Amino acid sequence: MAEKKYYNIASLEKGIRILELLAAHGELSVSEAARLMATNRAGSHRFISTLKDLGYVEKNSNNKYQPTLKIMALSQKVANRFEIRRLAKPYMHRLSMMYKETINLGLFKNQEIIHIDKIDSLEILRMDSALGDKAPAYCTGLGKSILAFLPDHELTYYLDTVDRRPLAPNTITDRDEFLAELARIRQNGYAIDDEEMNIGLRCIAAPIFDHNHYPAYAISISGPAMRLTHRTLENMKSNILKTTEDLSRKMGNV
Repeated sequence: MAEKKYYNIASLEKGIRILELLAAHGELSVSEAARLMATNRAGSHRFISTLKDLGYVEKNSNNKYQPTLKIMALSQKVANRFEIRRLAKPYMHRLSMMYKETINLGLFKNQEIIHIDKIDSLEILRMDSALGDKAPAYCTGLGKSILAFLPDHELTYYLDTVDRRPLAPNTITDRDEFLAELARIRQNGYAIDDEEMNIGLRCIAAPIFDHNHYPAYAISISGPAMRLTHRTLENMKSNILKTTEDLSRKMGNV
C-alpha cells in the first residue's frame, strides 16, 4: 500500500474527487456519488453539501446534483493567465471565418497537449474538445508540431519515457518512423494528424515560438476527415503558417 504523504488532507482530496466525478458524469445523486467514491452516503452528502454551499454544485429538477458555472469561471481565470490567448484570439477568429472548422490553441506540458483556447466549428458534424482537455502529443497535430522543434535532449527524453500506444489504425508507434515524421514536420513547418488519434478526424497544426525560440504553443484547424481532405489540408497550410509566424513574432521570436 502506498504511504500517505504527511501533508495529505483526506477530506480535501475526497471533496475534489467528488467534484471531478460530478463534472465527468454531469449529474449524480448522493447515493451514486457515494458508490463511485466507495464511501458511505452520509460522508458523500457532507462533501456535496459543502460544495453546494460554496456555489460549485447545485441540485437540479431530477433531485440530483450537478456542477455550476462557477467551475468554468475558475478555469477561465486560470486560462486568462496565458498571454498567448489574448494575442492568438483574433488570428483564431480569422482562421475560423476562412475555414468554418474548429480552431485549437494548445500548450505542451507533461508529455501531453492541453487545450487552452478554441473556437468551435459552426458545422453540425464537428469534433469538439473542451478547454483544459488533454491529449497525447505523439498522435495529435498540435503535439507533433511542437515535438518536431523541441531541443534534442527534450525530444530524446520524451521518446524514451512516453508510451506510444496505438489509439487508431494510423497512430505512428515505431520510433524510427516517428522520427522520420518529425523530420518531415521540421522541413515543412507544419504537422498533419491523419486520423492518428481518432478515426474520422484530421487536422493541420503549426507551432508558435516564444522569445527563446522555444515551441511553446501550437494552433490547429481540425474537423471531420470527410471535409478535411488531403487537398483541403494542403490549401490550408499557407494560412496556418502565416498565422503562427505572426504570433511567434508577437511572442518576441525575431
